[in-house]
Amino acid sequence: MHSYLRTVGFSKVKSRKEMQEIIQDVINTYDEKIAVENHPDGVFVQYSKNYGCDCGITVCGQYDEDNEFHVEYSFPFFRGTGITSQESVVVERHAEKESYAGACDDMRLGVTLIFYLQNPAEYMLEKYKGNVREGQPLTITGLAREGKILFPVQKDKEAVKVERELTKNRNNLIAAARNGDEEAMEDLTMEDMDMYSMISERIVTDDVLTIVDTCFMPHGIECDQYSVMGEIVDFVNFKNILTGEKLCQMTIECNDIQFDVCINCEDLLGEPAVGRRFKGLIWLQGQLHF
Repeated sequence: MHSYLRTVGFSKVKSRKEMQEIIQDVINTYDEKIAVENHPDGVFVQYSKNYGCDCGITVCGQYDEDNEFHVEYSFPFFRGTGITSQESVVVERHAEKESYAGACDDMRLGVTLIFYLQNPAEYMLEKYKGNVREGQPLTITGLAREGKILFPVQKDKEAVKVERELTKNRNNLIAAARNGDEEAMEDLTMEDMDMYSMISERIVTDDVLTIVDTCFMPHGIECDQYSVMGEIVDFVNFKNILTGEKLCQMTIECNDIQFDVCINCEDLLGEPAVGRRFKGLIWLQGQLHF
């Protein structure tokens, strides 16, 4: 069973039989159904059902010649708000099943975003029609298996303004370096050396979480899982309509990117509030808009 089921309020599901009952409920009372009839192996169908605020379970499978549905896989989903990025996205099929991973190079993060595609059936339909293009709008979200709330770093308005200007300049340098600008590469190298020197001096007296305001780093062996830390811009609490488990949905700003994170309140240490920071481990999902 999926290890992130608890994130959308199914922490009590322990047996395969209980999971089968939920899958059957999704198929029988779905909120969304997308069918791909021109799939080479038969009719591929994606069923999705919300069990909370934009979160729930997706079931994917195929109908055979006798019109019998065979479940191929299921996964918990959480659909966020807004457009996270419009950079070029590369999508590739997983080797073992009809699911997809996406990769997006966003200069604001400094790492390649690798995510699990939430809408595989819609992507397949648009791909067959030839509508997939570069710069497709992308919304990323995170399902957090564990997390904690941290106090914010105190900054004055002038410091925030200077930091945003530095970030903007750095993004311009990265863009130039990617196009082969040697001067930009040298400037970035010098900037990294200055940052290393500053951190070496401050780490003697300051706490790491005071020096590092936000972070977005790959975590573990699986490529779509990340360790993130960012400022809470907004948050809302709600319940899973089937199990009654409390969930928390937060919009966080991390490395100048805003995205939504969903976590089971049992797995969240601390009290979320606007301005505080969230630090946790997330499974990154993405939805391409067509």
